[in-house]
Amino acid sequence: MSIDSLREVGRIGRAHGVRGELYVSLITDRVERVAPGARLLAGSTWLTVVESREQQRQKWLVRFDGVDDRTAAEKLTNSTLLAEPLPDAGDDGDGDALWVHELIGSRVIDQQGVERGTCIAVIDNPAHDILELDSGVLIPVTFVVSCTAGITSVDPPEGLFDL
Repeated sequence: MSIDSLREVGRIGRAHGVRGELYVSLITDRVERVAPGARLLAGSTWLTVVESREQQRQKWLVRFDGVDDRTAAEKLTNSTLLAEPLPDAGDDGDGDALWVHELIGSRVIDQQGVERGTCIAVIDNPAHDILELDSGVLIPVTFVVSCTAGITSVDPPEGLFDL
C-alpha cells in the first residue's frame, strides 16, 4: 500500500512515565485506530498498539510494541500517525465524507460550471471547516456538494464570490 492511500488519524504527543507510554490525540472518531493490534505509521516506522486507554475526549494513553521506555517514546513525540483505510467502512467512515487530502489541490467549480480556483488549504473553524482557494476566496464546507476525481463541486449562496 502506498503512503498516498493512508489516512491521517492522529498525532503523538508527549511521553508519559518511564514504560514507553505516549499521549495520542485522534482526529477521527474511529477509536479502533488505537485498539490493541492496530497498526499506525509514524514517520517511516510502523507501530502496533499493545494497549490504550482513553484519557479525555479524543486523547488516549497508548503503549506501542517495541517502545519500552521513556527514551524510545520521546523519539516519537510530535509524530503524525497514518493508517490504512478501514476495510469495513469504505473510506474510513461515511461514504459522503470529505477528505482534506482530496480537497487540497482540487479544482473548485460552482453549480453553473464556473471554475472558481484551486483549493490550497482547509482551515479548521469551530462552526465549519473552510476551503481556501488560490484566488483568496473562502468557502465554508457546508456549500461543498461533492469532491471526486480532483474536482470539488460547490453550491454557494448568491454573492459569496462578490465579497
